[in-house]
Amino acid sequence: MTLVSHGIDLVECARIEQLITKHNQRFFERVLTKTEHQRASRLAKPVPHIAGRFAAKEAILKVLGTGWRGGIAWTDIEITNDVHGAPRVSLSGECHRIARNLGIDEIVLSISHTESYAMASALGIAGKSTMPPCLGNTNDEPDANA
Repeated sequence: MTLVSHGIDLVECARIEQLITKHNQRFFERVLTKTEHQRASRLAKPVPHIAGRFAAKEAILKVLGTGWRGGIAWTDIEITNDVHGAPRVSLSGECHRIARNLGIDEIVLSISHTESYAMASALGIAGKSTMPPCLGNTNDEPDANA
């Protein structure tokens, strides 16, 4: 297992709340996958959770070294939780292609938030790790072989 790259991001929850208020459904369709939106809509206080996902996607783009450029969509990155609550990353589209070209086999992610701020730290890992595989895996069940 080798660390390829690291990305971190910090987001103000108020900023995300303003974007949701201003753009409503358009924000959700552009930024969250259907699975992410469904999970957030079940929460009593969804804004910190959504801000955490936003920060996580920004951190993952830093891992990929791309920023927002042609061909990349917010929904190319999906963040779910395994049965223990740990975040899992699934990449598709251009993000998946870039990760593979960099030799990244998985992205290990940590997300934290308060009512005011959300932050995320992402590690791009090459080679076999002790974590269940996640690139291209949208199954929330832990890998039985891990």
